[in-house]
Amino acid sequence: MTHHLSRRGFLATSAAAAAYATMPVVGRAQALEPLLLRAMTRTLDIDGRAATVMGLLGPDDRPGLSLDPGQRFAVRLENQLDVETLIHWHGQIPPNAQDGVPNLPLPPLAPGESRDYDFAPLPGTHWMHSHLPLQELGLLAAPLIVRRAEDLAADRQEVVMFLHDFSFKSPEQVMEEITSGMAMHGMNHGGMAGMGATGGMDHGAMSGMPGMDHGGMAGMDHGAMAGMDHGGMAMTADLNDYDFDAYLANDRTLSDPELVQVEPGGRVLLRVINAAAATSFWIETGAVEARLVAVDGHAVQPISGRRFGAAMAQRLDIEIDLSSGGAFPILALREGARERTGIVLASSGAQVEKIHGTAPTAAPAFDLDLGQERSLRATQPLPERAAERRQMVMLGGQMQPYVWTIDGKTWAERQPVPAVTGERVELTFHNMSSMGHPMHLHGHVFQVVEAGGQRFSGAVRDTVYVPPMAAVTVALDAGEAARWMLHCHQMPHLASGMMTEFAVAAN
Repeated sequence: MTHHLSRRGFLATSAAAAAYATMPVVGRAQALEPLLLRAMTRTLDIDGRAATVMGLLGPDDRPGLSLDPGQRFAVRLENQLDVETLIHWHGQIPPNAQDGVPNLPLPPLAPGESRDYDFAPLPGTHWMHSHLPLQELGLLAAPLIVRRAEDLAADRQEVVMFLHDFSFKSPEQVMEEITSGMAMHGMNHGGMAGMGATGGMDHGAMSGMPGMDHGGMAGMDHGAMAGMDHGGMAMTADLNDYDFDAYLANDRTLSDPELVQVEPGGRVLLRVINAAAATSFWIETGAVEARLVAVDGHAVQPISGRRFGAAMAQRLDIEIDLSSGGAFPILALREGARERTGIVLASSGAQVEKIHGTAPTAAPAFDLDLGQERSLRATQPLPERAAERRQMVMLGGQMQPYVWTIDGKTWAERQPVPAVTGERVELTFHNMSSMGHPMHLHGHVFQVVEAGGQRFSGAVRDTVYVPPMAAVTVALDAGEAARWMLHCHQMPHLASGMMTEFAVAAN
């Protein structure tokens, strides 16, 4: 008889699984006192080279937090960095004052300052990150797992795979290279995307964006690419803004991947979190068939397969049945490129072979068909209801000069998207640019209800990927009367203006 190692049994017996993969459950006995979460610096070993990055460590000195069913999100955030910061609880619906956007309404935390948070969290696979874009490029992010009662009852092992893109250069230098066009030299973008689409835009329009300290970005030469011969190059999709130095799964590359000890014949719930600043990934389970059972923390009717897509900020819950012992690489492939990262599920004594960080061939471009978006069906869809408000949200921008907009406006020029508390609202994201945009709405969840002109009862999410030259419609019920952020979760796009407000008025 095959024995499935239970979650608690696994935590008690496995010495091999490390920080992310076996995030501990915080006991209910601690719930009366805030859990301490520290924003701080830490040192990683990236392919044998030391790197100082930011991080969010919980009360057990491991990245992030994991809560029991019914446990409140009672957290004391302490800023141990030497710069100000503020953390957004991505996927959660806290009171607006606790949402974590600098100066909307609360200011960021100064070095040494702390702030308490307390709200009832949504269950599922979520995460937390700084809402200062350059800090997210600096890896100031961590998992936020809120378990359901059925998670505790299930006879399966939970594993978290937290994905990042990483550069040894400072976030300021990365942004300067991206926005000046330097990063595009030598990159194969499949064509110079969107050249001249919205020329003449003022980069000074970014002033006043919440939490934006542009520092070294001032005075950049946006004409750096002026001498390039674009000739008759086709306006095809531009997949990646930047070639990062490394792609990380649980802070490691494939030169030294995390080995997670698993039971032969056991079941694994893999919680994938794409925390990358500017990279979409394909998740491949290789030799083992898997089932996608939730996206962005919300259950979907299971879809079987071996490849699943996760755009920036999206999460996937993937259930895997291991029919036998052995080593099972779970890989994350960079969209449109050969780079990859991942972890290895391995039973005791299994031989683990070397996995190269570069695949023989490039992964495909991210889209709604391969990414299963059109096939996803929520197990708990929004109640059927006619929309009382419909709004088109135009997504635009270009690579040179590097400006990205919502409804033709940068943040400083924004025209808020209006709504009234309690209204059923449909937002149609119409992408007129040649890059895809993962669009995230704060303070709400929404249901994907249309893509490519086809209506369907899709997944409940908080971040939806909108492909180049495509339209996706989401439905939601407007919540607390407040100013909620609506933005692209590709950090360089956000930092260069692609953010507006979803302004909810009281009814």
